[in-house]
This record gives sequence, C-alpha cells and structure tokens, in this order.
Amino acid sequence: MDQTDKCRCPWVDNSKPDYVRYHDEEWGVPVYDDKKLFEFITLEGAQAGLSWYTILKRRDNYREAFCQFDVEKVASLTEDDVERLMQNEGIIRNRAKITATINNAKRFIEIQNEFGSFSDYMWSFVNGETIVNEISELSDYPATSPESDTWSKDLKKRGFKFVGSTICYAHMQACGMVMDHATSCFRREEVLNMLSQKTT
Repeated sequence: MDQTDKCRCPWVDNSKPDYVRYHDEEWGVPVYDDKKLFEFITLEGAQAGLSWYTILKRRDNYREAFCQFDVEKVASLTEDDVERLMQNEGIIRNRAKITATINNAKRFIEIQNEFGSFSDYMWSFVNGETIVNEISELSDYPATSPESDTWSKDLKKRGFKFVGSTICYAHMQACGMVMDHATSCFRREEVLNMLSQKTT
C-alpha cells in the first residue's frame, strides 16, 4: 500500500510529509525515556495557542536552541540565554514560553529526584497503563480528561508553567498514555500490538 493510500487519523494533513511521518512513527507510542518526555512537554507548552504543526516544523530548531533537550543544561540557562533565544527566529519568540521552559526543566529535575524518573511520575496518573479510547471522527477527540485534569493540577502545584489540562492531554496522546488513533487508522492496530507485547 502506498503511503498516501493509508487511512490515518482525521487530524493528519497528508500533504505534509513531516506531519505524516510524525503520525506514522511517533504519535501515540508509549514513551518512557525522560529526555524524550522533556522534549515533548516543552514542545507541547510551546504549542499553547498555536497549531501542533507550527511547532513540529520547528522541532530541530528547538532541539538546537534548548541543548538537545538536556534537562540539566536547560535548567542552567540564564537571563542572558533568554535574551539570546528571544532573537532566535527558528523558535516561537515568546518570552513567557522561553522562561517557562527553563523553569520547567528545574521542576522536571525535582520530580526525577523525588520519583526516580519523570516517566515513573507521569505514568502513575494512568496507573502505568495506556488508556484506549474509541475514536471514529474528529469530533470524538476529547480536549481533556479526568486524568489530564488531575495531572495538570499536580504539575501546577509543583511549579510548572504552560501545563493546562488541554496541553497535558495533548502530551498524553503524543506519549501513549492514551491511545487515540482512530478506529479506521492503520496505526491503531500496530500500537495496540505494541501494548499487548508489553504486557505479555
């Protein structure tokens, strides 16, 4: 089957190869690696008020700007670094989002120290298992969930910024805490197979 013939989730723009690749290879696959999780939570925060594709096409620029998402290095960025990043045309030049990324890196490390890993902390909000939803069409996608509400409140209590429930739910979708590939999407079965192999 040709890549363009595959049935995908209704939110995917098949005319954008990088968008298609992200959907086909990453979205909805469970992530347990802290470096990757820090990248996703940073990018989701940067997305606030924008489309995901706006951030996705700048992803390499974000990696370069934020030390390849080395959380220790990001946490040590200074006000001079903020000013430098404000001149970086490759990222969203929003001071609040840039300073939030540095703040969140510090809070991320605090969670690692408390729980052993950010992954262990994050996955505890879904009891360590992916929630599988039944999505048929675009209107079926939720913007939030009880779990994202709870997680958002906890992150805010810990001092994180740009972690509203909608952002948290988008992160949960991206990192496989929820499985929101549509029932007609070819990736749904593939991801479900990954989940079943993990539990056997």
